[in-house]
Formats: sequence, structure tokens, C-alpha cells
Amino acid sequence: RFDCTIFETAEEAAAYLSQEIHGKTVGMGDSMTLESMKMYERLSENNEVYDVQHIENKDYTSKEQMEQFLSMARKCLMTDVFLTSANAAAETGELVNIDGTGNRISGSLFGHRKVYFVIGVNKICPTLDDAIFRARNVAAPKNVERHHYKNGCSFFNYKKCCDCSAPDRICNALVIYYKKMRNMDMEVVIINEELGL
Repeated sequence: RFDCTIFETAEEAAAYLSQEIHGKTVGMGDSMTLESMKMYERLSENNEVYDVQHIENKDYTSKEQMEQFLSMARKCLMTDVFLTSANAAAETGELVNIDGTGNRISGSLFGHRKVYFVIGVNKICPTLDDAIFRARNVAAPKNVERHHYKNGCSFFNYKKCCDCSAPDRICNALVIYYKKMRNMDMEVVIINEELGL
């Protein structure tokens, strides 16, 4: 199973991560949880940090901006440490992530010395089926709304996934992490607050 650390507050978790990650290259996986914790700013004090959320003038409808996004996402894949969140976590121990481009899930599966999944208690579900449901019908529609995409989720007022085929669909891949990957240190940081989508 995963290593797991539990904190009462996001501030305590942020202080822990800032202490643990020092003098490294760090990739971040487009996480509203990490954004709300100001982890990019905190970790940038003592590390070289790459994050697709910190690209200027984000307009992924233009080819130039999409190339900038992909370039930054590739840099995130080549770092010592990768931080992301999970769309859901089951009480039975599995984590679930959905991705449209692949930068979040690929960054969490291979190549780093350490991966941290930072999640709020709002993402914890009783079963794996509940976690998959949450990823598809809670987190994914909220991400569609956040990015202002016009796909199936938007037609249902961002309340559920309709398994669309839109070009900007964000449910192109679903990954279930049953256990940590071989030869990689993976830690789940659980925060007793509601964080992220």
C-alpha cells in the first residue's frame, strides 16, 4: 500500500511538504488542492518547480499556448519529485484519477524518485465504485467548468459526466492506483479539510 501521512490543516501539510522537499526539481500536476495551499510559491523558495498552472496567458485554444502547455507538462515529467492530487480515494485504499491530456496521470505513474498525492477529506469515498463515480461525476464536471470547456458536462450544467466525444473532453483516461508503483516512493497526504474539486 501507499505510505500515508495525515494532517488536520492544509497549513500543517504545506509546512511538512516544504520541509520534505528541498533542493529538488519538482513537477506539479494541475491540482486545485495544491494551488489553494500555495505549494508552487512555497516550494519555489528552495526548489526548481514546474507547473502547468503557472503559464502566463493560458489560452489553450491557440496552438502556440497549447505548445507552451505541452512543453511545461514534459518538464514536469522529468523531475525528482511530482506532486498532484487525486480525484477520489476509496476507504479500501485505492486512488482514482481522470485525465484529458495525460500529464497528471503519467507524472504520477513513472520516473520520479517520489510522488505525493495531496487530498482533502472531501475526496474520500466508501468504495472503489463510489470513488470512480466521484471522479467522473463530481471532479470531472467541476474541472470542465473551471477550464470553461464546452463539452457534454457543460450541457448538464456541470452536474454529471455524459461520456461525450467532444474534442475538449477531460475524461480520456481513468487510472486506478491499487498500490504504489514498484521502485517508486509514493505518499498520500490526507488533510482533514475540504480541498480541491
